Amino acid sequence: MQTIYRLKASELDHYFLEGLKATFQDKEIEIIVYEVNETDYLLKSDANKIRLLKAIENVNNRTNLVEVSLDNLE
Repeated sequence: MQTIYRLKASELDHYFLEGLKATFQDKEIEIIVYEVNETDYLLKSDANKIRLLKAIENVNNRTNLVEVSLDNLE
């Protein structure tokens, strides 16, 4: 059985540990912890990669930008 939990380190608490214990009971488990890089994940898809790189180019060139007034958000 394999389960992936994705959460912030600040969300680790005794409820999480109790959930692990309940899920796996007396089975031996292995815990691997690594920092998630959202950019790497998003760049795996060619479509996302093209869109993100184009967005970066637009920001750098100040083209195709949408301006939002905070006054209009209230």
